[in-house]
Amino acid sequence: MSCPFLRQEPVAEGARIIRRAFRINRVLRDRQDPLAQRDNLLIERYRFSREGVIYIVNLLEPHVKCSTRRSRALTTAQTVCIALRFFASGTFLYTIGDAENLGKSAVCHAIRKVYLALKQFLGSFVIFPSHLRPQAVKQNFFAIAGFPNVIGAIDCTDFVNRKGFHSVNVQMVCDSMFHITNVEAKWPGSVHDSRIFRESHLCTLFECGAYDGILLGDRGYACRQYFMTPFPDPNPGPQTRFNTALARTRARIEMTFGQLKGRFQCLKGLRVAPDRACDIIVACAILHNIVTIRKERTPVVEVQPDDDLQPVHLDQPSGRAERD
Repeated sequence: MSCPFLRQEPVAEGARIIRRAFRINRVLRDRQDPLAQRDNLLIERYRFSREGVIYIVNLLEPHVKCSTRRSRALTTAQTVCIALRFFASGTFLYTIGDAENLGKSAVCHAIRKVYLALKQFLGSFVIFPSHLRPQAVKQNFFAIAGFPNVIGAIDCTDFVNRKGFHSVNVQMVCDSMFHITNVEAKWPGSVHDSRIFRESHLCTLFECGAYDGILLGDRGYACRQYFMTPFPDPNPGPQTRFNTALARTRARIEMTFGQLKGRFQCLKGLRVAPDRACDIIVACAILHNIVTIRKERTPVVEVQPDDDLQPVHLDQPSGRAERD
């Protein structure tokens, strides 16, 4: 029976007293403006200058902007800088959350929003054969070592997962200015480079005669009319000079890989699922082109020697005739 002197039930009042005793006050942590730092700190943390970060914020704002300001929701600049910090460092989400006064789930959500938004601009920033005219691309490649009619250098690079396995093999093409002009990020690390190219849309376009020019690759590929590879056992003289010129010209793709992984350290060890790893790789390729076009600071890169890949085919007489 309820007490006539109390306005509410004693049980309900007791429950409220217990809830108040165990209630945890919500803490909304202060978050600093990421753009309020000096330019050298911004480049060190995010790999972009202040103008570069603002450019990316304006580019992605329609896709990553929060629809509400409740509970001090992240601004577009904060969301973009969280993702850029992860791409640049590749550290654990807890570490980024501690640096930005955020929880792990908020960091993960921000990174996912940014790399999915960047993927929508793949056709705008990754263009084959280049943002430049094809004739300008050929002239720039020819100026390196005198190799004519080149419109791209192609190679594949492996990306390592959290267990140290080469779980993703990605094909990329670049021009002489280190712009990535084609990216194919969907194959397991066990797939050979030549198969990735044969199954790619780029190979179909070359087979149909859509491009007037040649690609330069290493010994792992088959030599074709539009695809030049080194002589397996070059004779002294023209064949040796051919291999030297090809190696010097094709080094652009190795240097592009070095700049990409040097600028975005997360690519050296992706602790995510393979499908998300492919999305992050594509997003970093787009950011690489943005930073290259804007002429931001470039990391120092050492050219690595070519991988000693054994071709999955024998050198055919037709390939040797094309080189000749």
